[in-house]
Amino acid sequence: MMEPATVLSISLAAVLIAITGWTVYTSFGPPAKELRDPFEEHED
Repeated sequence: MMEPATVLSISLAAVLIAITGWTVYTSFGPPAKELRDPFEEHED
């Protein structure tokens, strides 16, 4: 059995990697086509 500090460190790292992966997927993957660009909407 691993120490609690090791389990906590691995869990925290996994959560951070998952959040980072989700934000990259949302920013550059297929869902990015639904994002709007407010600067492009308000150009004169």
